[in-house]
Amino acid sequence: MTKTITCTKLKKEAEALDYQPYPGKIGERIMNEISAEAWKMWMDHQTMLINEMRLTPVDPKARTFLEEEMEKFLFGEGSKAPEGFVPEKK
Repeated sequence: MTKTITCTKLKKEAEALDYQPYPGKIGERIMNEISAEAWKMWMDHQTMLINEMRLTPVDPKARTFLEEEMEKFLFGEGSKAPEGFVPEKK
């Protein structure tokens, strides 16, 4: 049986994550409050940020930036796309 949680991001009952996707206290919070669907949304947004801003994930400054954006995206007012970003049409 699939575990469900009340997702902070989506503000609804949704399928929980199977594992803690990020280390530390923030990872615990994500595991307890963020659904698998919302986590996938973040992963897609993070990929866009890395590509559009040409970030190197091993760079400490880039990692700090991405962690701050992750917290905004999942728990705060949201993370914005870089200025001038135009999403692909599907």
